[in-house]
Amino acid sequence: MSQGTVKRILVADADQELLKSLGGYLSRQGFEVKVSDTGAEALAALSADGDFDLVITAMNLPDSGGMEILRQVKRRAPGTPVVILTSEGSVESAVAAMKEGAQDVYPKTTLTLEVIQEAVAALLAPRRAAVSSGSRQRAIVTNDSRMKKLLEMAQAVADSRATVLISGESGTGKELFARFLHEKSSRAGGPFVAVNCASLPEGLLESELFGHEKGAFTGAIARKQGKFELAHGGTILLDEISEMAISLQAKLLRVLQEGEIDRVGGKNPVAVDVRVVATTNRDLKEHIDKGEFREDLFYRLNVIPLKVPPLRERGGDLMLLAEHFLEVFAKENRKAGLNLGAEARRLIGSQKWPGNVRELQNTMERAVLLATSPEITPEALMFDDHMSGGGQADAAAAEVLAGPVPTLRELERKAIDLALEETSGNRTHAAKMLGISVRTLRNKLNEYKIAAEV
Repeated sequence: MSQGTVKRILVADADQELLKSLGGYLSRQGFEVKVSDTGAEALAALSADGDFDLVITAMNLPDSGGMEILRQVKRRAPGTPVVILTSEGSVESAVAAMKEGAQDVYPKTTLTLEVIQEAVAALLAPRRAAVSSGSRQRAIVTNDSRMKKLLEMAQAVADSRATVLISGESGTGKELFARFLHEKSSRAGGPFVAVNCASLPEGLLESELFGHEKGAFTGAIARKQGKFELAHGGTILLDEISEMAISLQAKLLRVLQEGEIDRVGGKNPVAVDVRVVATTNRDLKEHIDKGEFREDLFYRLNVIPLKVPPLRERGGDLMLLAEHFLEVFAKENRKAGLNLGAEARRLIGSQKWPGNVRELQNTMERAVLLATSPEITPEALMFDDHMSGGGQADAAAAEVLAGPVPTLRELERKAIDLALEETSGNRTHAAKMLGISVRTLRNKLNEYKIAAEV
């Protein structure tokens, strides 16, 4: 495993488009990426320079398959996580990889940027923490009175077993509060396991949460522990709980009531000692009224409600956070001495920040990277290119309506394109703009084959 601060990832896949997109995406996230389009090339990379922190490989490759790559990795560096990507029809054989030590198996038909981002973050987070225990993702920086009250409440209930429901818009820092609860509790020495309920289809999510027994379904040749078992003695975060299928909600309710899970295909329940924290950026009561969320589960989760305010309601935190992120990113990129100019401050204060703290964080990182002088200028913030876009959307809409009458399918696809463009690709925001769930948006993207960034 690499000892430097830059983590190294090997990606092997015969699909050139996927290889280019996935490799480029991971490189932009700050990782050093080696790509291979054949098994032989991937094995050569492992042999010549096998010090990788993560390996992502397709099951089917020219020359040597993903199973051989998996075995080589486990032989050389047993602690290195390996993720297997499977094509249509090869899922069954890929399950066998779990027995050989694969960390996860993802069908390419469900693969998205969000899934990759969460998988990489989950697999490399412990390694990153060893390098930098003061990770910026864990800092809750605030002078806001409402935020301080929330932190006091979280501190007071941190050591209880009560479930916590954290609500708030996307990007407000809900996961930070979940980690705060974990780190301030007596479970801090145990695992913190995060699961995004919107990132996996219902069938995969059940196995992911509760695990499965050998023979539970075709290809299940070994027992797999679910996230609840992996979180035993610690905390499990159920992110975007509103996107969980209602059939799974009943099973989750039983876990909360009985403290035990049923593996898929299992005959006997398995006791688990887990503190459950859930997050949502949607109004669960509206989902209850629509029959999309169980009322009894809502009250079971909502024992301790924490509602995180959006950044636009935390006026006193805006410049504080901007300065904080400026300092963090300047240090990371060895650009000491950067400061915000008066015009940059004015522009930051004039924005609505629909993406909240996450959007501000991304803006400040971009500004640091683009800075050509000690003073951050409006040009480095790039608000015109990345935060307005309304005119472009209006023009695009006019273009659609100016030609022949489009079909409903064409209008639907164009609406999705426009929503993603308006939200800079943020699917949660785009889904809210369109009035649909994240799961529905993901299914539409797969249907139209426009989720080919990965």
